Amino acid sequence: MKHFWLNKTNSNKKLIIFFNGWGMDEKIVSHLEYEDYDVIVLYDYNNLELDIKSLNLSQYTEKHIVAWSMGVMVATLFNFGEIKTATAICGTPFAINNKYGIPERIYNLTIRGFSETSSKKFMERMFIEKPNMETFSGRTFDSKLSELKKMLEYKPNKEFQYSKAIVGSDDKIIPTKNQLNYWDNPITINSGHCPFMLYKKWTELL
Repeated sequence: MKHFWLNKTNSNKKLIIFFNGWGMDEKIVSHLEYEDYDVIVLYDYNNLELDIKSLNLSQYTEKHIVAWSMGVMVATLFNFGEIKTATAICGTPFAINNKYGIPERIYNLTIRGFSETSSKKFMERMFIEKPNMETFSGRTFDSKLSELKKMLEYKPNKEFQYSKAIVGSDDKIIPTKNQLNYWDNPITINSGHCPFMLYKKWTELL
């Protein structure tokens, strides 16, 4: 796993820990305003090795988790101590699941047919809008493919509790219907799988 500090100071006491989606890096959320929060982006789930002690989070008295897509499942596998809020965006802890996530057959077909062309089409299907796709991830093809395969090995921690769930009404990646099968009282927004263009500040997601 990789990490990237979007904002890090020696004075902020509040931290947002963002668990990214598959194939992404920090670019997808780099436009969001930090206000008085530090923000760390976790991504690339080819492995789940993360030395929390070496990140030195001891200065933070208030921590929030924001998780998107596949990151909603991965976030359940980590313990950052006391968390004030945890928001799931366009995903569930059961990321690959016939009832609550991406149907298993579709996921396996995606791996088998994965190519540069299908990777680009995947990116396009994430949005209702048509933004410039090249601005959203610098990840390599091989890194994305190996991460797709690796995600099959991870199982969620069922004890983890999210305090808020946001569901896109037109999600073509993790079907909206399956997300609604899982969450009680989610917030449904007019969005595709990637809703971040609708927001200006991180605090809107907490």
